[in-house]
Amino acid sequence: MRKYLFLLIAIVAPLTLMAQAKLPKLMVVPSDVWCSEHGYVQTYEVMGESEVIPDYKRALQENRDLLSVISKINILMAERGFPLQDLSQTVKSIQRITQENSVMTTSTSGSSLAESPVDRLRRIARADIILEVDWGINENGPKRSVTYNLRGLDAYSNKQVAGAEGTGAPSFSAEVPVLIEEAVQNHMENFSTQLRQHFDDMLTNGREVTIELQAVDNGMNLTFETEYNGKELGEIIDEWMHDNTVEHRYTKNDATENYLLFDQVRIPLYKTNGQAMDADGFARQLRNMLREAPYNITCKVVNRGLGRCLLIVGEK
Repeated sequence: MRKYLFLLIAIVAPLTLMAQAKLPKLMVVPSDVWCSEHGYVQTYEVMGESEVIPDYKRALQENRDLLSVISKINILMAERGFPLQDLSQTVKSIQRITQENSVMTTSTSGSSLAESPVDRLRRIARADIILEVDWGINENGPKRSVTYNLRGLDAYSNKQVAGAEGTGAPSFSAEVPVLIEEAVQNHMENFSTQLRQHFDDMLTNGREVTIELQAVDNGMNLTFETEYNGKELGEIIDEWMHDNTVEHRYTKNDATENYLLFDQVRIPLYKTNGQAMDADGFARQLRNMLREAPYNITCKVVNRGLGRCLLIVGEK
């Protein structure tokens, strides 16, 4: 009997682990519209231009309903087996980290690029999918209902991969989280299925990211038309992309002598050591190839978030 019990455990345990491994890591955040309507925004300078972004920290500190709604959706997703990254704890972790330089510059040309606070939050949280929630309260006499919109956004490509919306039945309940739960309950199974299907696609076909390459005009006459052993540098990079993307899936969206843009780049979900792969990690592999013989090209990797990275070719 004990022998059969051990055999059953040996069969079931790996299957359980496989099922758990196929669920994406989620983080619930309020929508940009909700933050704007409630005044929880801040202005951030990106390459000399003003950008209005959500102020999650102040929203969490000042709006009790937001905390309760996030907690309620976390519970609903946890009941369906999804691993979660809590927004409040992530914001606190960022506060404890030594402040990063928001503007990166190259040592030669002084080119500058910035990673927004929202990109930094997503990078540190390393959630696979962001659940963006928006809601409004409808009042009809003593009864109230909630109209909601719940979107699942791929944290790397920012594409919507799941969605649920609607208006809950009128209720005498005064608690917003209860109204949210009642409203979304009927749609959660379909919503969860959409999330699982997207993550299954990523496991099979890889994450989708964008990789940019920019040659620097520093007098070295290095461009993507420079030849090495009879092949132009742009062609060499194109072949590397073909060999290192999942199922050779990528699109070369722009190509000049000084600029290359690859989007819809499918990269492996994990590195060989089991760590999650992002655009930065993938770009560093390309950088490592370019700095080896016969190219010996100095490159700088500039992180633009989980799903986008710039490789400055020709200087650091």
